[in-house]
Amino acid sequence: MKTETRIAADGIAAAYHALMTILSGTFDVTLVVAHCKGSEGSHYSLTNWVFDPIYQQKLGLDYLSAAALQASWYMDKYGITEEQCAKVSVKNHRNALKNPYAQMPMNITVRDVLNSKILAHPIKHLDAAPVSDGACALILASDQRTKKISKLKGRDPAWIKGVGNNLDFHYLGDRDLTKCDGLILAARRTYQMAGIEKPLKDIDVAEVSEPFSYQELLWTEGLGFCKRGEGGRLIDEGVTEMGGELPVNPSGGMLAGNPYTVAGLTRLAEATLQVRGEAYGRQVFDARIALALGATGPCGQAQCVIIVGK
Repeated sequence: MKTETRIAADGIAAAYHALMTILSGTFDVTLVVAHCKGSEGSHYSLTNWVFDPIYQQKLGLDYLSAAALQASWYMDKYGITEEQCAKVSVKNHRNALKNPYAQMPMNITVRDVLNSKILAHPIKHLDAAPVSDGACALILASDQRTKKISKLKGRDPAWIKGVGNNLDFHYLGDRDLTKCDGLILAARRTYQMAGIEKPLKDIDVAEVSEPFSYQELLWTEGLGFCKRGEGGRLIDEGVTEMGGELPVNPSGGMLAGNPYTVAGLTRLAEATLQVRGEAYGRQVFDARIALALGATGPCGQAQCVIIVGK
């Protein structure tokens, strides 16, 4: 008989809502749970219903075809190559080998990705997240309750340093899909709250929702890790690799396991494990500040960024 609120979005939005209930003084401790059984339906067929029923549904638009439009525009505009996108898939599937919760840990090559089945040009089978079942849960608490619980348990908590979210235009034609303005605004609010001035330098590790490989490149630009159009350079130079300047998706990300509405909350859970030093085989050395990004909607329409730290 406890208060319950249901959030119809990515799981990280539920964490955002839970934080609001704590900051408002309504509750001291909140349990956040996200779950998904993607195997019980056809994901891309279902996402056709997200679009305008009069015009866009009849065109056959879904998250995959919309992403293919975004990928094509982004790659053509900035010269991003299919090989650079494939490197994201190679990196993340390899990272997943150290993650006991990953669905698809694999050693693959760029050639494997490029030769995999085309789903919607330029997106290929190994560029896309799998169909997954899964769940994630975490507990948020007020400062006082967190200190009390941590003392009793003898374990250090992860502190939320900054948050920001943004909901961009629904109609794809109303936004420049290569600029991810919604993410830029969400990140800016988060950094201001967390005191982040130079994201690439100040953040130690990032967990980024990327149901398609090109999106990791695009989102790293929106998060300010590099200039616009330079996401491909980051992957080429190994900046986002384990051992690089800013590792992105040490867990393997969504490409290695994607219970869809759970994905963003999983990114937050992974970021929390990193700053607590409990990510084990996928642990980034001396990670003190971690970023979690949850994205949902066609072409990343809704974006939520949370910074956690010691």
